Amino acid sequence: MSNLATQRKLVEQLRREGAIERKKVSQVCKELITFCEAHQQSDALVAGFTNQKENPFKEKAGCLII
Repeated sequence: MSNLATQRKLVEQLRREGAIERKKVSQVCKELITFCEAHQQSDALVAGFTNQKENPFKEKAGCLII
C-alpha cells in the first residue's frame, strides 16, 4: 500500500473517531451503576442460579483416567 493510501486511511479513521459522541466519565459511571442496579435480579453472576443445571459454567464431567 502506498504512503498516500495509508495516509488517506489514517485521515478517514481519525474523522470517524472525531465524530464519536464523547461523554464525561462521571456521567457514564452513574449510568452504569443505574443499569447494574436495575438489572441485578436477572444477572446470574450476581443473584446466582436457581438450578445448577442452568449454570453454563459448571463442569460437565470429571476427568477419567483409564
